[in-house]
Amino acid sequence: MKFSKSAKSALGAVALAGVLAQAPVLAQSVAVTSIVEHPALDAIKDGVREALAKAGYTDAKGLKWQFQTAQGNTAIAAQIARKYVGDQPDVIVAIATPSAQAVVAATKTIPVVYSAVTDPVAAQLVKTMDASGTNVTGVSDSLALEKQVQLIKKVVPQAKRVGMVYNPGEANSMVVVKQMRELLPKAGLSLVEATAARTVDVGAAARSLVGKVDVIYTNTDNNVVSAYESLVKVGNDAKIPLIASDTDSVKRGAIAALGVNYHDLGIQTGKLVIKILKGQPAGTLASETSDKLELYVNRAAAKKQGVELSEAFLKSATKVVD
Repeated sequence: MKFSKSAKSALGAVALAGVLAQAPVLAQSVAVTSIVEHPALDAIKDGVREALAKAGYTDAKGLKWQFQTAQGNTAIAAQIARKYVGDQPDVIVAIATPSAQAVVAATKTIPVVYSAVTDPVAAQLVKTMDASGTNVTGVSDSLALEKQVQLIKKVVPQAKRVGMVYNPGEANSMVVVKQMRELLPKAGLSLVEATAARTVDVGAAARSLVGKVDVIYTNTDNNVVSAYESLVKVGNDAKIPLIASDTDSVKRGAIAALGVNYHDLGIQTGKLVIKILKGQPAGTLASETSDKLELYVNRAAAKKQGVELSEAFLKSATKVVD
């Protein structure tokens, strides 16, 4: 059968439309920034990229991927935010509270997806966890602190004084400290605080707790997680048990942690990015959390820090590190 030139053009247009309908609309650019590089935040970055790749957004298909870390410096975080705004990417992914605050302060138009922010409302990224109506959405790593207190009591039943090392300039840490001040007394425990405004201050802050606490609990404070080995040295030397909310810290020397899987959190974050790349406004997407918690336990760390773990507790763990 022969077709006229106009008919061929029409058929060609229909065929092309069919191909375009099946192929993903690829982004020109996704720019990712993180306040610092450490295992948990790196896992989020990798999870975001994995989610994008599974959806067809790859370098080979035209995706421009940028990543920069602020190396723990909020001034550098602000510089990165301004650079990204100048680059005009399709989406900016901001990992951890300080980087997210810097990006949200820098743009009111480019879609921003935050991740690993404990309290995005307190950090003034969004007004509520519902759809923001702005250019911001994201995924929080907020934890139910009652379960963290229960974990402390399971690992160190005789504990009365709980130490915390944290950065007073990090909004997510201040939220946790404030809640722990209220929660611990209800469980018959008291909080002893030690501040570390910089990564290099973490070891000294931990040493200041020796003789004053029965256990040290750490949240996802980025200064502390970045310098966790210095905290572990103090815990091992002084026989002070370390409990964390970041599961990657268990591999580095904490006895136990009940927390989110940060790689999964990255994939969850990536799925929000994909929705935006496909045309959904960020402001129509509610902020999300993860309710999937995992218990990691380190038997070798328990021995070094003078704690004997029950078999029942070990069996309840998602993963046991020796």
